[in-house]
Amino acid sequence: MAFKTGHIGLNVTDLDRSKAFYGRVFGFTVLGESREDGRRYAFLGQDGTLVLTLWEQSRGAFATGLPGLHHLSFQVADLAAVRAAETVVKELGARVHHDGVVPHREGAASGGLFFEDPDGIRLEIFAPDAAGDRPAPSGSAPTCGFF
Repeated sequence: MAFKTGHIGLNVTDLDRSKAFYGRVFGFTVLGESREDGRRYAFLGQDGTLVLTLWEQSRGAFATGLPGLHHLSFQVADLAAVRAAETVVKELGARVHHDGVVPHREGAASGGLFFEDPDGIRLEIFAPDAAGDRPAPSGSAPTCGFF
């Protein structure tokens, strides 16, 4: 059997706020949604392909100390695309880890931006060439560990 990731489903506290955030940062468009009270959700995608489903089914903030999702990672073509996302993320006032774009680990060519959505869900946007000559924030540990 061969597997390929289908789509991602996230619980959010405010569907409208999250739709706006993911639309601005990732350029996702709404492919379909329900506004029915108690059953609100939105299908978000690119070029007509479903990428992310947001479910308004939670309260509070993302609990990093509990088992479950660690972070979501999205690959883009190059450093310019990571920098463009960084500009939007900072304009939105999202929490950015490691002070911006950093390598995945010391000496790595790949790197990216590590940040949180409005509910505290940890996200990464990276590119194979995004590290440049910047030092890794966690030494030999993987930067995507959010250490």
